[in-house]
Amino acid sequence: MGKLENKVALVTGGASGIGRASCLLFAREGAEVAVVDVNRSGGQETVDMIQDHGGTAVFIESDVSNARNCQAMIQMTSEHFGGLHVLFNNAGIMDAQDGDSESTDEDVWDRTFDINVKGVFLGCKFGIPLIRQSGGGSIINTASFVAHLGAATPQIAYTASKGAVLAMSRELAVIHARENIRVNALSPGPLRTELLMKFLDTEQKRQRRLVHIPMGRFGEADEMAKAALFLASDDSSYMTGNEFLVDGGITSAYVTPE
Repeated sequence: MGKLENKVALVTGGASGIGRASCLLFAREGAEVAVVDVNRSGGQETVDMIQDHGGTAVFIESDVSNARNCQAMIQMTSEHFGGLHVLFNNAGIMDAQDGDSESTDEDVWDRTFDINVKGVFLGCKFGIPLIRQSGGGSIINTASFVAHLGAATPQIAYTASKGAVLAMSRELAVIHARENIRVNALSPGPLRTELLMKFLDTEQKRQRRLVHIPMGRFGEADEMAKAALFLASDDSSYMTGNEFLVDGGITSAYVTPE
């Protein structure tokens, strides 16, 4: 029996990267999966991959920065599957024009926060009532190791947005702890995903990031999906308000314990 048998999971950013890997793994572990993304072709491809392996999934096109879209994705999940037990607020962007405070345009800042922070807030705003109605469950919000470190390659909007996700996750966890709703943040280290590789678009930039990772390599989306599965499943049943750092040791190398 899978770790998510008889569970309904919704994953934003399910068309690629961590989102796709998590959708596939959650389905293999028995969950019915709502694959959410603005990328229709990529999202449908994820659904097709799940169905090809005998799983159950539906694609929902949604812009997580839009309240009406987020309300609709929760409603459609309820209509398709009758409930919600795992909400993985994973969708995020890393804008190529994101730099230091002087060079980053205000619209880059606003777009980054709209998706990376408001998208998590809206997912919880509309998703928590359905999770509560379904008897409780697990919320996972994608943060990042950069919430702890200044990035060698500046990305001020992204870094600030991920710090906000960590703080929001802690507060949500405390608010809902006695409702059988757990909220944790997953903080990946540098990954060999399209999102980061587009940002680190030269070998020099990649090596500048890679040299700081004690394990000497970028992480893989599949490794993050396995961490997300732990947070989604009852294996982490006494864990809430926490951060799961899966980062190849980078923060241990550079952050002084409090």
